Amino acid sequence: MFGRIGRFCLAGLLLVGTPLLAAAAQTSVLVEELSRAAPGLDRQALSDAVAAMQCALNQGAEPARRLAVIDYSQPSTARRLWIFDLHSKRLLLRDYVAHGRLSGENYANRFSNRLGSYQSSLGLFRTAESYHGKHGYSLRMDGLNPGINDLARERAIVIHGAAYVNPALARSHGRIGRSLGCPAVRPEIARLVVDKLKGGQFLLAWHSDPRWLNRAALLRCQAQPLRLARRDD
Repeated sequence: MFGRIGRFCLAGLLLVGTPLLAAAAQTSVLVEELSRAAPGLDRQALSDAVAAMQCALNQGAEPARRLAVIDYSQPSTARRLWIFDLHSKRLLLRDYVAHGRLSGENYANRFSNRLGSYQSSLGLFRTAESYHGKHGYSLRMDGLNPGINDLARERAIVIHGAAYVNPALARSHGRIGRSLGCPAVRPEIARLVVDKLKGGQFLLAWHSDPRWLNRAALLRCQAQPLRLARRDD
C-alpha cells in the first residue's frame, strides 16, 4: 500500500518515534503517580510542572530529587504549596504560601518580573543556596523563564518564613498576610521547606490564567526520557 519508499519512511518514523513515545509514557506515569499522592492539586498544574521540569532537563539542567508546585489560582487561605519526592513519588508537604502584596488580596491575579513591583512571579525556578538573612533561614532561587521570572535573584525572591503566613488571619482579614513578592511560608515549617528544596530542586509557580500559559515557553518541548538525581539517602 505504501510502496517501497513509503514502507521505508514508515519504518524510520516508527524507529524514531519509539523513544519519544516511551518518554511521553514515562512522563505520563510520573504525573499519574504524583497526582495520586496529591488529589487536591490541579492536574493541569502538575502536568505543567513535570513538563517544565522536563524541558529544563532537555536544555541541560541537572536532574533534581524534588519538585514543588505553587498553585496561585487558589486563594491564600488554601494550602496551595506542594512538595514531592520524585524517587518515592510521595507528597512530602502541603501547606500555605504567601503571594506579593500587589499581586492581589486573597487571590493573586497580577504577576511581574520587575524590580520593586511587590508582585509574585510565575514560572519555573531552580532552587539554589540556603542562607541566614533578615527573615532567618531562607532559600535563594533562580528563575528559568526569560522575561517572566529571570530577575528573581536580583529581586531577592526567596523562600523564607514569615509570621504573617498565618491561616488565623483569614478570620479577620479574609486572607493570610502578603509578602514583597516572595513565596513566604509559615515560620514553623520554614526550615523543613528550605532543607527539602535547597540545592537545585525545581519549583513551578503556576496559575490557570491562559495568558500565563501561552507565554510559558518552558511548558512546550519535545519529550525526552526524564532524568532524576540519585537518591540522597
